[in-house]
Amino acid sequence: MSDIYRTIATRAEGMYKDKGSKFLSFALPVENVEEIKKIIKDFQHQYHDARHVCYAYVLGNEKKDWRANDAGEPSGTAGRPILRQINAHNLTNVLVIVVRYFGGILLGTSGLINAYSEAASDALNHAEIIEKTVQCHLKISFDFLQLNSIMKIIKEQKLQVVVQEIDNEKCSIELAVAQHEVSDLIKIIQNISGTEIEVLNR
Repeated sequence: MSDIYRTIATRAEGMYKDKGSKFLSFALPVENVEEIKKIIKDFQHQYHDARHVCYAYVLGNEKKDWRANDAGEPSGTAGRPILRQINAHNLTNVLVIVVRYFGGILLGTSGLINAYSEAASDALNHAEIIEKTVQCHLKISFDFLQLNSIMKIIKEQKLQVVVQEIDNEKCSIELAVAQHEVSDLIKIIQNISGTEIEVLNR
């Protein structure tokens, strides 16, 4: 599987109306479930007067972490249609929330499915879609005497430094590295004697 994935750059909004009901939609970039829980709680508080606050999300490059929530709508009429739109746009690390204000006329099962699907699609169509690379963080520990050699590699490989601690004895640098480059980079760094490498996450 490629370590390139599609997501959205920033929050985007959309809307759909049907028979008096208004469906406000929001697409947000997210990184983990804890962040998602907080966002949903904030939306439920902000839109406490709405009939339903439904959502779906997909996380991870392999898109195995997902959830669809109908939030009181008939089973399968809200969360699943929202989820299908995320998948149709081939996105991950995305949360889509649709807030429904009831207009007094029942839409029926097919009407609800269409409304939530159209609302979610509208938000995603307004989003800036970007590609990102799955990254690992490497921590390199080394003696101060090796600093120039390490910094040369960082410059040559155009690596992103996340954290660095430099003193006159022991030093450490944490790098964000594209997943497919990790093995080759480790081999290069291991050629410098006295270095220790720790993979912080994969």
